[in-house]
Amino acid sequence: MKNRTRTIKIFISILFLWVCGHLIYITIDGLTDKNTQADIAVILGNKVNEDGTLSERLEKRMECGLALYHSGRVKKIIVSGGLGKEGFYEGDKMKEYLIKHNVPDSIIIVDNLGSNTLATVNNTLKLKDSLNFQSIIVVSQYFHLTRTKMLFRKHHFENVSGVSPKYFELRDIYSLLREFVAYYVE
Repeated sequence: MKNRTRTIKIFISILFLWVCGHLIYITIDGLTDKNTQADIAVILGNKVNEDGTLSERLEKRMECGLALYHSGRVKKIIVSGGLGKEGFYEGDKMKEYLIKHNVPDSIIIVDNLGSNTLATVNNTLKLKDSLNFQSIIVVSQYFHLTRTKMLFRKHHFENVSGVSPKYFELRDIYSLLREFVAYYVE
């Protein structure tokens, strides 16, 4: 009985250390901006409010993407998201936001079928030849970047980095735990 209890304690301790280590890695990786340049930014969608405005989380992502474009770090922008339960295509609303902030229509590519991270990765990579890009900067919340970059690399696209807005909310605790699980499931 003592050996079994000890084995369970060791297992739980190892599991706890693994989860904590991974969450620390996700956080550091997601908050680190290496100031790279890329051919294209891929901004992942999020909730559009019932009145058609962007949620604060999505607006912060868009501000981050705008900063990349206006500083010359990216040449084109893909906005990717699905049809939200509010009845709006995230990609279309994201494009409207960029145009209102002086980004030319000609450099914005809309992916309205990016209803989840894997779909966004697949849809982006389908555009690789037609858009002729060799490098990507992914824009999303910090906790989401590690898995997104991993999915691009899993699909043989290595030149990918990430940038996140400096926007934090209590919900991030849940999101970090969800990302831990999703990283190993996808």
